[in-house]
Amino acid sequence: MAAQLDYHTMREIFTRFRAAEAEPVGELDHVNAYTLVVAVALSAQATDAGVNRATRALFPIADTPQKMLDLGEERLIEHIKTIGLYRNKARNVMKLSRILVEEYGGEVPNSRAALESLPGVGRKTANVVLNMWWRYPAQAVDTHIFRVGNRTGIAPGKDVVAVERAIEDNVPVDFQLHAHHWLILHGRYHCKARKPLCPTCIIRDLCQFEEKTL
Repeated sequence: MAAQLDYHTMREIFTRFRAAEAEPVGELDHVNAYTLVVAVALSAQATDAGVNRATRALFPIADTPQKMLDLGEERLIEHIKTIGLYRNKARNVMKLSRILVEEYGGEVPNSRAALESLPGVGRKTANVVLNMWWRYPAQAVDTHIFRVGNRTGIAPGKDVVAVERAIEDNVPVDFQLHAHHWLILHGRYHCKARKPLCPTCIIRDLCQFEEKTL
């Protein structure tokens, strides 16, 4: 695990990220807060591209909790059966849809605790929804962010909560809103798990990773 980078280095890293892409966006397709919750819940142990293929025909007909309940679990399964763990995910989507209808008037709540209380919605999913829909600077730590945070020294931590806290504590406030998207995209397309693209990395000179590729 790399040591935490200092403030000036952190500012320079995120200044470069922002210069490369000022308004990074998540890659999961959605049309409202509800479809975002569903998409993120479906994305566990699946790729965003795979989820988008599955929801392309689903969301036009089930973009509210009530419409999803009307669709029914078996028809939902037909749409998402190409996604891993689809039966369990379908069950959770139906359960959370019923809770949203019965307890929240069909609206998605915007508190982390309320979101985390929904079946199939953990802290990471809650943070994604808070960040992408309500533009709250929540940090959703996935495998990409965990890897990048620890490799580079941007946000070292032994677990995802520690990495989340390191981002919140050490990334300058003016970069917080987009921090997790910059880190996810950097991990997905540049700082890859097996063969990081160090020669073309825009923060190569600031990164603490000792095993840089040539």
